[in-house]
Amino acid sequence: MQTVLEVIGWAGSLLVVASLMQARVLRFRWMNLAGAVLATGYNAAIGVWQFAFMNLAITVIDIYWLSRLYRERHDAAVYQVLPVDADNAFLRHLLEVHRDDIAKHAPWFDVTADAGTAAGGSRHTFLVVRGDEAVGMVAVADTGGGVGRVELDWVKERFRDFTPGEFVYRESDVLRTAGFDRLEIAPREELDVEYLRRVGFTMHGDRWARPVAA
Repeated sequence: MQTVLEVIGWAGSLLVVASLMQARVLRFRWMNLAGAVLATGYNAAIGVWQFAFMNLAITVIDIYWLSRLYRERHDAAVYQVLPVDADNAFLRHLLEVHRDDIAKHAPWFDVTADAGTAAGGSRHTFLVVRGDEAVGMVAVADTGGGVGRVELDWVKERFRDFTPGEFVYRESDVLRTAGFDRLEIAPREELDVEYLRRVGFTMHGDRWARPVAA
């Protein structure tokens, strides 16, 4: 029995430590919760009540934040969409700071291209913000006839367990104002097919497409 308790205690401690190394918000909270639950049980079993109480408090805090994160993940009152010009200083700064991560997830995207020189016409960029923090961006090239080609749908690693791009696709006003009736994405190995389906894209011929809501 003592050996089992020691294993539980070590597992809880290791999970808590490992959680602190996670960049993703949800992954951090779930790992921290699992570690805190194990640590609470271990410390209660051996009668170390101070640490049992501390880990119980951490458990309650993690449960609160997980419930809040899941409740807010599709809340348009929490995430907003801001159309920005190609020469916007903050947009350029964001693209430069995250250049390597963007290149890793969307190697075809030309970070340096200007709106007027993006292949197929002008580029419209939409920032997804949570409070005062930009958490992601969607860039759409205007190919004419109301059709937009999604060149980039990127989110910071912290929020990668969420789908903030959905707020761009659900915000019909910003897309309609930009002149789009339909969005298309060329198939690529790097694309997250499950994500595309979740935000309303389906295969039409040789590409992913979705209408812009009226």
